[in-house]
Amino acid sequence: MFKEEKLNLITLYILFCVPFVSYIFDEPYLTTLTTKIVILSIAGIGLNFVLGYGGLVSFGHAAFFGVGGYVTGILAIHAQNSEILFFFKGSNQIIIVWFISILICSLLAFLIGYFSLRTSGVYFIMITLAFAQMLYYFSISWPAYGGEDGLSIYVRNLFPLFNTMNPMIFYFICLAWLVIFLSSLKVILNSPLGLVLKSCKANEERVKSVGINPFKVKLIAFVISGAITGLAGSLYTDLNRFVSPSVLSWHMSGEIMVLVILGGVARLYGPILGAVFYIILEQTLGGISENWQFWLGFIIILEVLFARAGLMSFFLKENRS
Repeated sequence: MFKEEKLNLITLYILFCVPFVSYIFDEPYLTTLTTKIVILSIAGIGLNFVLGYGGLVSFGHAAFFGVGGYVTGILAIHAQNSEILFFFKGSNQIIIVWFISILICSLLAFLIGYFSLRTSGVYFIMITLAFAQMLYYFSISWPAYGGEDGLSIYVRNLFPLFNTMNPMIFYFICLAWLVIFLSSLKVILNSPLGLVLKSCKANEERVKSVGINPFKVKLIAFVISGAITGLAGSLYTDLNRFVSPSVLSWHMSGEIMVLVILGGVARLYGPILGAVFYIILEQTLGGISENWQFWLGFIIILEVLFARAGLMSFFLKENRS
């Protein structure tokens, strides 16, 4: 059993060592698989920020994940084909792609949050889902960028001085973003914004009584969450060199939420453990049965009944009064 800070450091240390182990044993697929884990962890961290700490059960975060992915794919394909896109020839420079993905996903999160946060409970769940499904069906009916067949970008976007086609280099780029977001959110959660966000989850009426507008606080948090998830989608498209409408579907939203629930809601590093466990299940049980999600559902039921703090609760040594 560990204290939470120690467990977090161990988790990062293991993630840092994985590509070296993969290189020693000549198993490059292990690096690619762990890269997927890191990217899904980033998406889970983005959702967990509003779900775990703000009590906002968003079932539409695939909108940000998918839009971040499509922005990356569209910019890259225009750069490869030298085609004009709104007076801009696209870009295959990954830093520019990240900036534009974060900007567009932040604006999208502001728009969705502005309307969705005027509701609560099941209505909030349904309206966020509706926004994501609107984008999903739009992407299917957009033949210029592949429609339901998706869009291939052939090579990864370029990072100065590094070869992003090298699995290890791309892995460490993704891991660096994971560490940046973990560190940033830790600071935010201990800042006035984070404290008010957690207070809104506990008792919104008391927050109002001291003159703070919960709507503004939750909207800022929702935008931050959307930006983080959007960047995860951008990295995911670069990893696969392909993007399709599936990343905008409700299945993707559900997958991200499952990662958070598995790892531990309102645990900063919880989505990482959730992503690891999810991918392990997918790789092991998926090869045995097409219906491996049945066992995933069974595990989630057991967790909700007996380990509400998620997988983190099995490793943590916490003080009990």
